[in-house]
Amino acid sequence: MSTLMLNADGSPISYLPLSVIPWEDAIKYLVLDKATVLEYHEDWIVHSENWETQVPSVMILKEYEKRKTTIRFSKHNVFLRDGYVCQYCADEVTRKTATLDHVLPTSHGGKTTFENCCTACATCNANKGNNKKIVPKIKPYKPTYFQLVDKRKKLQWDLQYPAWASYLA
Repeated sequence: MSTLMLNADGSPISYLPLSVIPWEDAIKYLVLDKATVLEYHEDWIVHSENWETQVPSVMILKEYEKRKTTIRFSKHNVFLRDGYVCQYCADEVTRKTATLDHVLPTSHGGKTTFENCCTACATCNANKGNNKKIVPKIKPYKPTYFQLVDKRKKLQWDLQYPAWASYLA
């Protein structure tokens, strides 16, 4: 079970990944009076010898926490940047069917960076192989944090709890 953590302004602390914390950490925030509970998990109570409480489902921090706007290179962020579309044949791919392709193959000195990697379907990636003459339709680039967040907001959320959807507008 997890808890959605919102910043003091009511938006998630992070979209990349979504700011979800373990329920144990949520209880710590509650005890230390660092956050206010907006919703509880129904029918779930934890207790110690002297104290008991419902487990929070959604919490909001009392003090604003500055967002980190740096992004790290990851397959997920490349797929997100490319909109889960193969950059060679323009077919849509899923997280399970997408592959990461090096435009300049690593065997030819290519690095694993945003500028040298793109999303590819398995067929296109296999057909390209070690060929450095086949290039994607859109040149790979390093996205900004805000570009990735905007793309993430447009995708459907796979939420643990439907009640969280109203906090992700």
